[in-house]
Amino acid sequence: MHLRIATRSDLPAVLALLADEDAVTDPASVVVGEAYEKAFADIAADARNEILVLDVDGTVVGCLQATYIPGLGKGGAERALIEAVRIRADRRGGGLGRRLMELAVERARLRGCALVQLTSNRSRTDAHRFYVSLGFTASHEGFKLAL
Repeated sequence: MHLRIATRSDLPAVLALLADEDAVTDPASVVVGEAYEKAFADIAADARNEILVLDVDGTVVGCLQATYIPGLGKGGAERALIEAVRIRADRRGGGLGRRLMELAVERARLRGCALVQLTSNRSRTDAHRFYVSLGFTASHEGFKLAL
């Protein structure tokens, strides 16, 4: 198993992971529309953004998006924002999510980030316990504004 930057050919598998958290969606059934193509191209072209996939024997079993944010806090160091963390529903419980997050945190550390942060929907209590087990703390309250 290894963590790597997603390529365009991984896009259907990533979208399948994002489509339904509780079921396995066949990547071949995913329609990759123009908006997804543009978003993926924009992420791939941006040195501060990456879609990372966890690959096991040629199959994408997990993904996340990492965004590296420059800031004046923490001595001017970058912080990593991790979002859209997913492991295939049929592969959960075997440590893949833990490994995905450990590798992503190590990648941020090697980049020089001083902090890794993430958000998680309040209803995802299992995910919250998982993040706490990795050393994350629920230190802030988050807000969103739909546009």
